[in-house]
Amino acid sequence: MRTKIIATIGPATRSKEMLRKIIGKGVDVCRLNFSHGNYAVHAETIRYVREINEEDGSNIAILADLQGPKIRVGDIENGEIQLVQGEEIKLSSKPCMGTKEMVHISYNQIARDVKKDEIILMDDGKLSLRIKKSLDETTVLAEVVEGGPLRPRKGVNLPHTKLSLPSLTEKDRKDLAFILTQEVHWIALSFVRHSNDIAQLRKLIDDAAPKKKPWIMAKIEKPEALEDIDDIIEISDGLMVARGDLGVEIPLQKVPMVQKRLINKCIHEGKPIVVATQLLEGMIDNSRPTRAEASDVANSVMDGADAVMLSGETSVGKYPAETVETMQKIIHDVESYRSIYYKHNKPEDKGTDRYLSEAIIFEACKLARQMDATAMISITHSGFSALKTASHRPKAEIYAMTYDHFLLCQLNLVWGIKAMIVEGEIKAAVEISRCTIRKLLEKGLLQKGDYVINTASLPFYIKGKTNSLKVSIAGEDD
Repeated sequence: MRTKIIATIGPATRSKEMLRKIIGKGVDVCRLNFSHGNYAVHAETIRYVREINEEDGSNIAILADLQGPKIRVGDIENGEIQLVQGEEIKLSSKPCMGTKEMVHISYNQIARDVKKDEIILMDDGKLSLRIKKSLDETTVLAEVVEGGPLRPRKGVNLPHTKLSLPSLTEKDRKDLAFILTQEVHWIALSFVRHSNDIAQLRKLIDDAAPKKKPWIMAKIEKPEALEDIDDIIEISDGLMVARGDLGVEIPLQKVPMVQKRLINKCIHEGKPIVVATQLLEGMIDNSRPTRAEASDVANSVMDGADAVMLSGETSVGKYPAETVETMQKIIHDVESYRSIYYKHNKPEDKGTDRYLSEAIIFEACKLARQMDATAMISITHSGFSALKTASHRPKAEIYAMTYDHFLLCQLNLVWGIKAMIVEGEIKAAVEISRCTIRKLLEKGLLQKGDYVINTASLPFYIKGKTNSLKVSIAGEDD
């Protein structure tokens, strides 16, 4: 498959046996949600994934998802209160037991930041309140616009309020310190609002100087992020369309086109993008998805997403393995249509230091299409050439060759890339290409006479930018 599957790991999939099972069904990336679980549990999951990689020769990536400044309702008396349309209720940043008169909101600046007539949404937008006024420095008065049951720990969204919350909370900083001891491949930052949120996270990672630096994924779920999206894409290593909170923060009907626009932007820039939230939600409790859910997965694949993500379906669902298998079947079927391939983006800015590399990779993908090449071999030190090759969405299989296993795992999230380790002390790109072709022939992934497009930097030992393109014929050694 070209489109990758990300599975959130939770109680339903935490054992090594179940991890191996869902990986066997098609999981490429294991997501650890730091809104839940403790360090001991996450460390055990990371250890299991690493062991599976070593035992099975796989490159499963680990994505650590920071909670970010998520606002939630506090404790509630008897576990539930009923909000009634037209009634008033106080919202306080002071911890208290929630009642019909007042509930706690985990946002210290709520009374300062909200304005009269701004809307507050709770429980994924099911409940809606309108601000009437601030009563003091900690409490506001609101009127219920759309009522219903309110339970503890439900999420709170303020789509029209300019929040003064930091992008990285104290919890995030502690979680990050732990994550950087674990050689995690990707870190996702929640509720990104501006590109400087990513810059701040990158500085913290750089200052910590881990042995292996994770790539950063910006989760897009705030309207402010859409206003600064080009700079966010530029500074990030990848994006996630986090449709849950995004669909509450902006009008629901706008989410599908935002998803398509962000995918197109990321493909153009050569940055991987993940579509997340409720893709197969019905399979949390059912062994089959709805037709609408199957169409949603299919449309994400047709749009060109690098990966599709499962959340509750694999973390707490009743049918985690069946869910992964279902998603794999949908992806496999959609990828049989040629129309999803070859999204060529010609490099235009000759002033950049990457122009030569981008131009060669562009021509390599055009040549692969023209010759109906079976494979493209990208010999890479940093991952750049493999990422750029994938961004053109070639029909030919992409094999990324490198000495760095950590990089192989990072690339495992990216569309179409089959990352492979360079074995031994091979010094020349030509030798790596020959060895790779022989290995693919032995595995039956190439047939004698197939065309193979090779890109690399020469001389290989300098670790420079891509500057060469070569066509090989499988089975005909030079």
